[in-house]
Amino acid sequence: MTTADSFAPDYAGARDRFTAAATAAQGRLERLTHPEPGPDGGSVSCDVAWFGPAEAEALLVVLSGTHGVEGFAGSGAQVDWLRRSGGASRLPPGLAVLMIHGVNPHGFAWERRVTHENVDMNRNWIDFAAPLPENPGYDQLAGVISPAVWTDRARPEAEAAFQAYAAAHGPAALGVALSGGQYRHPRGIYYGGDAPTWSRRTQTAIFAHYLGQAGRVALIDVHSGLGARGIGEQIVTAPRTSDAFRRARAWYGAAVTSTRDGSSSSSPLVGDGLTAAADLLRHAEVTAMALEFGTLPGEQVIWSLIADNWLHAHGDPQGPLARAIKRDIRAAFYVESDDWKGMVVAQFELACRQALRALA
Repeated sequence: MTTADSFAPDYAGARDRFTAAATAAQGRLERLTHPEPGPDGGSVSCDVAWFGPAEAEALLVVLSGTHGVEGFAGSGAQVDWLRRSGGASRLPPGLAVLMIHGVNPHGFAWERRVTHENVDMNRNWIDFAAPLPENPGYDQLAGVISPAVWTDRARPEAEAAFQAYAAAHGPAALGVALSGGQYRHPRGIYYGGDAPTWSRRTQTAIFAHYLGQAGRVALIDVHSGLGARGIGEQIVTAPRTSDAFRRARAWYGAAVTSTRDGSSSSSPLVGDGLTAAADLLRHAEVTAMALEFGTLPGEQVIWSLIADNWLHAHGDPQGPLARAIKRDIRAAFYVESDDWKGMVVAQFELACRQALRALA
């Protein structure tokens, strides 16, 4: 068995490999079926596997597929940890592991970053009864970010608008405008939604059901698409002055970054799942980290998102342009080469060992 065998070519294969590996490792499984079908008309689901004693107070929680198409990386890492490295068979006494596979299964199956509601799950964890966050930069650029018609002029016009905005406000402000999250344009990118998504509600229910007894929780949420190729950036959303950041730095090392101070490749976020985890588990000490694996240069990644957004908002997902657009967004979040897969699983396994050692 090789590392490459742990990665699947599509959502269905990834789910099959995860459930088979979890079953072989004597995990307790639960399937949570999504209300919308995949592109082949078949059902898709978020799958949960528990390893270790049911009464465990200290737990490692591993998430994959928060951003749909990024599930290729997260699923491969989870399967490899179960099958090749045998992580579930050598847990420290009294510790448990909860694996959540494909928490956004619709996006995973359709090779989209967003949910079936076109919502970025890492912008959806807000209080929708309160005033919604503003993003005036996105408002200014919305017309070129999500054009109604995809022509040869669409990209040059958007690039010119982006350059003008960066010249006026700075590159960091452009990053926030594009990816910080927005709540006014439901057919745009990085849309945070107008209500909790199915995936958010499902994750909330999983946490309530499985983690009610938890006293200490390590959360690793596997992502891809930001940073240098194959490098797993360890990102937290807590400020450096917080206990949560200090724990993460003590557990994982000095390379841990924060979205709060510009040290991360990620823009500052509102409504992210790492922050939400601490709110969902107020009875526990939560140390939450996103493990973000780089793929392609950032410009290629953002253009793949813009094109895919147009395809589903204004185009035809089964039409003549779909194949090239889907090829590009898949490549932006999943590198189909053995060296990249090896880098993913090695850094993931190290993070799991560090978390379990700290919990023990």
